[in-house]
Amino acid sequence: MELHEFFRLHPKAAIAFSGGVDSAYLLYAALACGAQVRAYYVKSAFQPRFELEDARRVAELLHADMTVVEADVLDCPQIAANTPERCYHCKRRIFAAIAERAAKDGFETLLDGTNATDEYADRPGMRALAELAVLSPLRLCGISKDEVRRLSRQAGLFTWNKPAYACLATRIATGEAITPDKLERTERAEEFMSSLGFTDFRVRMAGDMAKLQVPAPQLEAVLERRRDILRELKQYYGAVALDLEVRDE
Repeated sequence: MELHEFFRLHPKAAIAFSGGVDSAYLLYAALACGAQVRAYYVKSAFQPRFELEDARRVAELLHADMTVVEADVLDCPQIAANTPERCYHCKRRIFAAIAERAAKDGFETLLDGTNATDEYADRPGMRALAELAVLSPLRLCGISKDEVRRLSRQAGLFTWNKPAYACLATRIATGEAITPDKLERTERAEEFMSSLGFTDFRVRMAGDMAKLQVPAPQLEAVLERRRDILRELKQYYGAVALDLEVRDE
């Protein structure tokens, strides 16, 4: 199936929208196919500020309608306790919130940006999407992550080379309770690392220690900026460590 065929069958839909590579291209493609769509961004404690800024920027670029839905994810015990099923419960809550708001706006079909490269076993939240009858056009049409990036670049979307980003909750080890303070410390630490020019990195929390994970080409830069990094991150953590098992190797 091609995307234009999908949107011929589903000409009116709500799109779960994060402002990331996949959902940005899905929104672009839906509009290009003439579908009547609205983007729904869920604002929660797990999403950093820059994600909302990127989502608004994409929506403005495409002249797309976008609604911000607020969700209190931490009032769910299974999410706040950071159980192995956290992602499932979080997806259920977020997509249920979108579905409820979208229904009020007259949208009965809900779409998300899962692509053909995303494996079911690697995405615990997939079960929640299936239970809520969320459709994934990119996956259904066999469009891979690499193809999404290529097509996004052709379309002039600034998201085409945006690094993959997982929510702030993933920085906290499973079984360790998630609190607003831990999320805020994580976001501030990662904002600082971004301000130094680091990309596609993670600042993970191990007890009261920050564990930096960066791609191999950026290891030397971490050491060069060691004093600056320590001075800033020691405001939020008792210790700072560099993980030599680098990202993307």
